[in-house]
Amino acid sequence: MDGFSRIDIFDTKGVEYIFVVCYLLILIGFWKFSSKQVRPLKQVKRILENLSVNILRIPQGILYNRNHTWSHLEESGTAKVGLDDLLQHITGEVQFSNLKRPGEKIMKGELLTELTQGGKHLRITSPISGEIRDTNSELEDNPELLNEDPYAKGWLYRIKPSNWIAETRACYLAEEATNWSKEELQRFKDFLAVSMKKYSSGSPMVILQDGGELRDNTLSQLPMEVWQDFQQDFLEHTS
Repeated sequence: MDGFSRIDIFDTKGVEYIFVVCYLLILIGFWKFSSKQVRPLKQVKRILENLSVNILRIPQGILYNRNHTWSHLEESGTAKVGLDDLLQHITGEVQFSNLKRPGEKIMKGELLTELTQGGKHLRITSPISGEIRDTNSELEDNPELLNEDPYAKGWLYRIKPSNWIAETRACYLAEEATNWSKEELQRFKDFLAVSMKKYSSGSPMVILQDGGELRDNTLSQLPMEVWQDFQQDFLEHTS
């Protein structure tokens, strides 16, 4: 036909475009696959880690309560409340039950929530008194946020405090919080040494890494009886 000519893309740049498109499709597929592996890889990493002060996140501008909850007063006057990183590393991933609802009142020392894991549970009490203003709904579908980012995305409640200054006076802050966390980690090791004598002789092999260091997520390896001891002798015995 006059004025028209046939162009073979394999004699032009067209073949390069095809390769580029194919490469992008392969890259997208690989990215989707690898992103699915991120969480299992994080879980494996946590299992293989030693439980030491070097892996603990201890933000210096947050108030830490003796029962391993934290609170932080926002500009709005409400306080975010959550669980500290040491408790996360001790328990491993957990589910929540007995969550409070917005509008409910709570007193310091009253039940804030329960952490559950395979039939084992811990009762967590509130570090402050006040009115529940908001709950972190993201934790319902993604409880792993509590472990991955306990001080930002992993908070539990926003509470309007009713006695903030008096109730946070005994909390730990900044360098004092870091030193307290070190002491608490040693106290946890001492607790295990006592508790393990009462139960299976095989359990110490589960909780110890090579070299005698504690495994991360230590309680997840242990029976309900040890969780009960941890509740009574560690979380509630804070003096």
